[in-house]
Amino acid sequence: MELKTFETGAWAALQESAIDPQGGFRYLMLCTVDALLQPQARTVVLRQCADDRRMLTFHTDVRSPKWQEMAANPQVTVLGYCHQRRLQLRLAGRVACYAAGSDVARAAWRALPQHTRQTYTGGPPGEARATADETPDAAATETGESRFGVVILQASVLDAYQLQRNENQRALFRYSANGELQESEWLNP
Repeated sequence: MELKTFETGAWAALQESAIDPQGGFRYLMLCTVDALLQPQARTVVLRQCADDRRMLTFHTDVRSPKWQEMAANPQVTVLGYCHQRRLQLRLAGRVACYAAGSDVARAAWRALPQHTRQTYTGGPPGEARATADETPDAAATETGESRFGVVILQASVLDAYQLQRNENQRALFRYSANGELQESEWLNP
């Protein structure tokens, strides 16, 4: 397999997963560093992939710890593994965070279905609930927009690892700030 073919296939898999809720890379691990310099990882939903610019988009609650972690240190890693493809993708780069009131967040909010908007109602993520059966009401759903944020990762590195029965393949791709491929090389698995 050629390096360019391997890279194109990896980004195509991400692009497909951003569109298909059943896609193998729909749920990715976002890794940050907290204020105590401890690594943190959590699952995020891939919402968009601009493969030509090497950008991935996620949504989050701006009250979450990850939002503060990314504000303090925008360097993150995203990790995904697609069982069907037997492909691991590790992307490193810098995130830009867009809070409520920004054009990016407003546009993304308008595109969300109602059931997804309800995710941003209620108490802050990770804090105890008042009651186990607490459900947001219609008025609370409207306030969810003020808690909604968009995170866009500009990938600077893609480490792609293809598991095979024989001869696993691994390659490293480095990108410029605007997503142009700068370097690529095969690595030992």
